[in-house]
Amino acid sequence: MESYEVRGGKRLRRGYTTGTCAAAAASAAAEYLLTGFAPLEVKVSTPAGMELTLPVEESARGQGFALCGVRKDAGDDPDVTDGCIICARVTPLEAGRFQVEGGAGVGRVTRLGLEQPVGAAAINRVPRRMIEEALRRASSRFSPGTGLRAEILVPGGEMLAEKTYNPRLGIQGGISILGTTGIVEPMSESALVETIHREMDLLRAQGPAPILVVPGSYGERFCDTLGLDLGRSVLCSNFIGEAVDYAAYLGFAGLLLVGHLGKLCKLAGGIFQTHSKVADARMEILTAHAALCGADRGLLEALMGSVTTDGAVDLLSEADLLEPVMERLMERIGFHLKARAPSFQVEAVVYTNERGILGQTVQAGKLLAQLK
Repeated sequence: MESYEVRGGKRLRRGYTTGTCAAAAASAAAEYLLTGFAPLEVKVSTPAGMELTLPVEESARGQGFALCGVRKDAGDDPDVTDGCIICARVTPLEAGRFQVEGGAGVGRVTRLGLEQPVGAAAINRVPRRMIEEALRRASSRFSPGTGLRAEILVPGGEMLAEKTYNPRLGIQGGISILGTTGIVEPMSESALVETIHREMDLLRAQGPAPILVVPGSYGERFCDTLGLDLGRSVLCSNFIGEAVDYAAYLGFAGLLLVGHLGKLCKLAGGIFQTHSKVADARMEILTAHAALCGADRGLLEALMGSVTTDGAVDLLSEADLLEPVMERLMERIGFHLKARAPSFQVEAVVYTNERGILGQTVQAGKLLAQLK
């Protein structure tokens, strides 16, 4: 894939996701099944709006099925799935039916709280839609009315998954088929931090008014619903500590950090680089605060076993402990933010998509008002 971006003075190549590979493989296998001819390459449209032409590296056809494989290219991103083959085995169904399933090498969801239900293949919503759309296009083009089923396969996927976070999430037996845009953006850590610094430099040039810092695009969308000025916002990814340090250095009038509970609860443990490969103590932190608020042993065990913070929130709410736990959590987040930047005003707002704002530090309301 010859698509690049410049970060921190480095030219980095983009790649494409396992979801894009699966959709391309399904498109190729459907064409092979319906025409008898194996394509050498296949076109696929990504949700990001980028049209790709990907080579088909494996093809096979038998009684009632066709199989094609496309190789994952992560570009300059350090992705453990880079170079693996994503295959689709396509078989006919009755007219009008289109089905997407996972086979060998694709993980299965075994715990509640993930995007897909327990028992389902770990093929997320956007890739599922991409694969189904690929099947529908092939049917419409080559054999109108024919229904199709795609089984996604990843040779060696079970071994690859051991190098990912899947086992801890309760996804067993293989990798996940992922991607919300279809494109892999290269994740050079030094380049990302440099980007954060440059964005802050630009905002500081406009004046010292407080800035809004969010870990990602979901946080930006939530801030938009609050009516906050996104023109004063900076995306910090997992580098919350770096963002706070540099904002203090530049002398902004304040920094408001807005993020999902799953990310920001780590701050209550003094964790400022929030990538799961660095530290993941979400459940330990929530469980500790629940214990201090009087939770019984059964609830504490349930919290420690929760896959997501959203699931933990539900447990705390059912026990009428959500409010006191969040109050303690926000106190501790405020403590660590103050310790990180003693002479700089840093406040935080914590939310979940379903419940909205769950808590905020003592002076967060002041910055919220200034950033509207």
